[in-house]
Amino acid sequence: MTCYIETERLYLRQWQPSDFAIFAEMNADPEVMKYFPNLLSATVSDIIATKCQQLIKDNGWGFWALSLKDCSEKSDAFIGFVGLNQTHADMSFAPCVEIAWRLRKEFWGRGYATEAARASLDFAFAELALDEVVAFTAVINQRSQLIMECIGMTDTQDNFYHPALNPDHPLAEHVLYKITQQQWNSINKE
Repeated sequence: MTCYIETERLYLRQWQPSDFAIFAEMNADPEVMKYFPNLLSATVSDIIATKCQQLIKDNGWGFWALSLKDCSEKSDAFIGFVGLNQTHADMSFAPCVEIAWRLRKEFWGRGYATEAARASLDFAFAELALDEVVAFTAVINQRSQLIMECIGMTDTQDNFYHPALNPDHPLAEHVLYKITQQQWNSINKE
């Protein structure tokens, strides 16, 4: 089963071959990758996109490709990804499911990441029946932390050093945010 999610303005969908080149451009953009240790080559970017595609094919969920519904902005055009993924096994809080996003910079500041992240959390709790979802980013990444707060996540105050980075790296220290199914349901009572 391949999952497809629709929001008011967006499609969270399976990756298409046409997304790969745009994703590679995005991953080579210093602004988009500001809070990552390296820019990604097209080869590495394609490997990641293929993995995202395969996980959605296998599980019905993952890091979905994101596109706009508005036809005036090329509705099928890839603008980034948002979704859910199993955390790295070497994370101190694993196993669990994380939520993450990465958008092309020309689509920043429009609320797309927040809208898609909310849809992803709804899927996590309603369809997957997860108990909680986590999110993490470098301490200095205030933009992502703001999105985490906007979707109802709370800072655990349990910062950690990312295991893939040297502790003295400027991006090594990370914040850890969480939201439980109970918190999500309380926020979204109708």
